[in-house]
This record gives sequence, C-alpha cells and structure tokens, in this order.
Amino acid sequence: MIQTLERPSTNCSSQIPCCYVNATRQIQIARIANVPGWYFERVVFPGEPLLFEANPEAQLEVHTAKAPSAILSDRIPCNRLRINK
Repeated sequence: MIQTLERPSTNCSSQIPCCYVNATRQIQIARIANVPGWYFERVVFPGEPLLFEANPEAQLEVHTAKAPSAILSDRIPCNRLRINK
C-alpha cells in the first residue's frame, strides 16, 4: 500500500514532492520533527514507499521499531528524497 499525505498548512508553493522507501525487513517510523507547527509521523512497512510533500529544509527521521522502543536509524534531508514530476 502506498501512503500519501496532504500538504502541510505552510506555504504550499515551496513544498517539494518526496519519496522514501523502507528497504529493510523491519517496520520503521518516519517522522519530520524540525518544521515548527507541522506534525508528521507515519509507520512504513518493509518494502513500502511513502510519498509526501515537505519543505526543502525539512529532515526525515527514520526510526527502526524495536521492542519496547524505536531507535533513530537515519536522518535524511528531504531535498535528497525529492522526486521529479
């Protein structure tokens, strides 16, 4: 299943389309925490793509789900996840 997210309520003209794919065998949690006033967090299953729009300066934090918590695995600038239309 492809997950998509509506645009954040900030200036939509500066948003870029992004795609992240969970290439692992573990469930991941994708989160953007560095954009004030915007909450973004999604569960991404193994092999699943996540399509979203974000500010170019946003960073996607990828947490790997490990019982009983989640471990920060990566921090990716959304500019690197940009897809061309």
